[in-house]
Amino acid sequence: MTVTMALVGFGKSANRYHLPYLQQRQNLRVKMIYDHGFRHYSEKQAEYRQAGVQLTTDFSELLADPDIQLVTITTPAATHFELAKQLLLNGKNVLVEKPFCETAEEAETLLNLAKEKGLVAMPFQNRRFDSDYLSLAQVLQVGYLGRPLEIESHLDHYRRQSTQQDGVAINGQFYGLGIHTIDQMVALFGQPDQVYYDIRPQQNQGNLDDYYEVDLFYDGFKAKVKSSNLIATPYPKFILHGTMGSFIKYGIDQQENDLKAQIMPGMTNFGQDAPSAYGHLHYQNSNGDWIDKDLPTPTGDYGRVYDAMVATLTAGQPKLVSDTEILTDLRILEAGIQTTGPHVVDFTD
Repeated sequence: MTVTMALVGFGKSANRYHLPYLQQRQNLRVKMIYDHGFRHYSEKQAEYRQAGVQLTTDFSELLADPDIQLVTITTPAATHFELAKQLLLNGKNVLVEKPFCETAEEAETLLNLAKEKGLVAMPFQNRRFDSDYLSLAQVLQVGYLGRPLEIESHLDHYRRQSTQQDGVAINGQFYGLGIHTIDQMVALFGQPDQVYYDIRPQQNQGNLDDYYEVDLFYDGFKAKVKSSNLIATPYPKFILHGTMGSFIKYGIDQQENDLKAQIMPGMTNFGQDAPSAYGHLHYQNSNGDWIDKDLPTPTGDYGRVYDAMVATLTAGQPKLVSDTEILTDLRILEAGIQTTGPHVVDFTD
């Protein structure tokens, strides 16, 4: 069964993280793309028009089209809630770029509306299909390291900034990148008991955060997620310590780098890790011997979010990101910005 869909927004997100993957999927047909101005990617516009995709600046045209079953929202974060609400009210399933919306209350409104209408609403948590994260998940699933004790996750860059940036928290680094690193931990371990936050402007002299360090505490286990724009010498992407050893993985998923270089999904070696970037295991086996092992990195594929969405829409499979996980992610984000300065929030109440 083919699902007919549309995109809202025609910026970097649509052209980098969505359309290249959709072109590889035979069970999804992009019928329409809406954008308020189509100011960018003129060559791509011509390409999609030639392929029979309708480009429109009239949002009501998309809402009224009875063929369109699924709409992906790729516009700025502050627009997500209202656009998703309108689409659900008009009978469209929605896949929303991260963050899903700004507050847990908004998320509940959208999820309840989707249930009322018999529709599906879900965020595009594509970094559940990062190769480095899939490698970490494999280590945990196999149980090489015994009981996990601590994970440290980094999503760092070196991007010097000279201009001041002011704005609302949904446009800061914690909402923009923190949603990825937090969602990865929630997908693995569920809701934490307590969360420690350090969210602040580091080089930005305005009010928008460009740094976060957040610790998620579970029973006997801690997950630390960090992001900074002033890291010249990279940390490992993941460090995992367990009762039987450790796992260290350097290097981020290669899909984004390949896409920037115009190496597209479906091309040879797209998204593949170099052997030098494989994660390294150092663990004690059941005989008490210490084993050193490089673990080949699974190949990531952001298009698998769409595969999961199609399975939900056509076969009734559970959503890739459950409603409980969506609300947990948003509550953790929201609690982080409620108080200025380092603070701890208890989620067991």
